[in-house]
Order: sequence, then structure tokens, then C-alpha cells
Amino acid sequence: MNNALPRWVDIGLMPLVNVAVAFLISGLVVLFVGESPVEAAQLLVKGAFGSGYNIGFTLFYATTFIFTGLAVAVAFHAGLFNIGGEGQAYIGGLGVGLVVLSLDFALPWYLLFPLAVIGAALFGALWAFIPAYLQATRGSHIVITTIMFNFIASALMVYLLGGPLQKSANLGPRSRDFEVTIPKMDWLMSPFGVDVGSSPLNITFLLALVMAFVVWVLVWRTRLGFEMRTLGLSPRAANYAGMSEVRLVVIAMMISGGLAGMMALNPVMGDQTRLQLDFVEGAGFVGIAVALMGRSHPAGIVPAAILFGALYQGGAELAFDMPNITRDMIILIQGLVILFAGAMEYMFRPAFARLFARQPKAAIAKPEVG
Repeated sequence: MNNALPRWVDIGLMPLVNVAVAFLISGLVVLFVGESPVEAAQLLVKGAFGSGYNIGFTLFYATTFIFTGLAVAVAFHAGLFNIGGEGQAYIGGLGVGLVVLSLDFALPWYLLFPLAVIGAALFGALWAFIPAYLQATRGSHIVITTIMFNFIASALMVYLLGGPLQKSANLGPRSRDFEVTIPKMDWLMSPFGVDVGSSPLNITFLLALVMAFVVWVLVWRTRLGFEMRTLGLSPRAANYAGMSEVRLVVIAMMISGGLAGMMALNPVMGDQTRLQLDFVEGAGFVGIAVALMGRSHPAGIVPAAILFGALYQGGAELAFDMPNITRDMIILIQGLVILFAGAMEYMFRPAFARLFARQPKAAIAKPEVG
């Protein structure tokens, strides 16, 4: 049977069905603990979008997930599964911290921010280079090496923030506060009647949207993107066509690492205004779910990131308003979304394939058209 589906079904309808089923099962879990699923859903939506302040937090979390989702997607198109987003984001934060701590006394934010972007992307890309090189030249599995590098990055940050970069032993493992902060997003949201208040939403959100567009252009509108997709679909075909597998693996992973590293701009420079431990908070792993749900396409990754941002922000409000629904249950709901978006994604595909097989062939879009 031909499993080709129209692009709007594959990117749009299928993820919506998977999310709807995940929330339906989550509703049964909520009902099991003695709460109303309808009321819980209302509180979840209200907590995520009920006020400008809540929207600000939702988009703040979404900003982080856009970067890590794009990072996973770029590697995936080259046939690589980058599990190292956590470590690459950590080291990207180090790049941000070193730039800002060195220059914040001398430069205004509009000059410092582009340099911090370069520092974050460069450090994240360099941290991804070694696993990529080992994969391309020695056959070391990229999943294993990137996981190992997550732990190495964490240990390195503990050493640096507890030693050379530590402000004071009395304040714990953290750097001094930055002298420069980047603008929040109230100036853009206020004209639309949205008051984000003191939420940490900042201009990194705009950078994330720009990078989503850049990734779309790179993957679907450039020769390099075509070569990466060819390698991901058929390494033998890529080699037969004269494409260098070593070059493509290294470039794809460095781009992926650079995107993951840029995630650090959001919490480090846009919220905490200092370098401290645990600022990544699992965003590298959430990016895997975001990329899966978004079909590794920027048009799907952005709304998927907003959904997970809503789950984070709305889930925190829900756990506060409904004590029977603990934070662990919110994680369970997130896990169900990941399960149906990833592992069980193909559960409904045969039914959709049969449905659209009855349609005229002209209505079926060709796969992989960007």
C-alpha cells in the first residue's frame, strides 16, 4: 500500500490527532485521581494563555524548545540522531557567559547580543564537532558519544562555576551578574493588547523564529541541504553521487550543535543575567519530542514548541490550582504527548493512508517538497 500522504496531513493533521489522543488518555488519568478533566483542561489553557503574563512565560519556554527542536531536526535530516543537545546548550551557555563577562562593561546590548549569539553558536558547534568526527571517521555511534558529552559538559560547568568563573563561594556555583541585559518583548506585545508584565520573554524569541526560517532555507533550498537529505535517506546514493559523507556528517552536526548552543541565550542572557548551573533544565531532550511532533520541519517545530511551552507553563498553574494533580502527573501528560508523537506516530498512519488512497491521485502531494 502507498503510504504517501498529502503534506498538510503529514505535518498538520497527523500531529493534531496524536496530540488529541494523548490528551484524551491524560483526561482519563485526571478522572482516575478524582478531578474533572474538563476543568483541568480549562485550567491548563488558562494557565498558559489566560493573561499576557502567562503568554509571556509560554513563549519564553517555547523559544528554548524551538532552538533545540531545530537542532535535532537538522541532524535528523542527515541521518543522525543528536542526543547531545543538553551538553551543546550547556557549552553554548559558556560561550555566552565568556563573551558577556568579558565585554559587558564596554559594549551596549545591541553590540553585545550579536557577539553572544556567535559565541553560543560557536561553542555549541565545537562541542558537537568531536562526536561528529568520531562518527564520520571511526564509526563511533553518534548517540553514545553525544550522551557521554552531555555528562562531560555538565562536569565541566560544575568545575568552572565552582572555580574560575565563580563570583563568591558564599553564593554557590555561579558567575557574577551581567552588567547588560537584552530587551524584553513588552514593546512588541503591547500594541496587540498583550501585557507580558515581568515575564522573561525577550528578543531571543524573534531570533528563534528567524533561525526557523534559516533552517527551512538551508535544508530545502540549498545544495548543502539537498546533500544532507540525500545522505539521510540513502548513504549509498550519496556516496555514489560523489558526496563526502565525512564532510556532511561534520557540517550537519556542527550546525545542529550551534543551534542547540543558541538556546542558552534565552535563559542565560534573557532571564537569569548570569551563568549558573542547570539553566538547560532538560530542554535538549524536549527538543527531540518537539522535532518528532513537528516532523523535523520548521513549520511544525514552531507550533510544537509552543505546545510544550504551554504544557510547561499551564502545567505549573494546573498543579497549583488542583493539588491532586502533582507535578509528576504533568510530566506524565508530557510523556503521553511524546509517546503518541514519536513512538506511536505510525499507529494512525495506515488508516489515513487508506482514506486518502481513495482520493484522486492528483490530490496526493508528493513527499518531501519542503
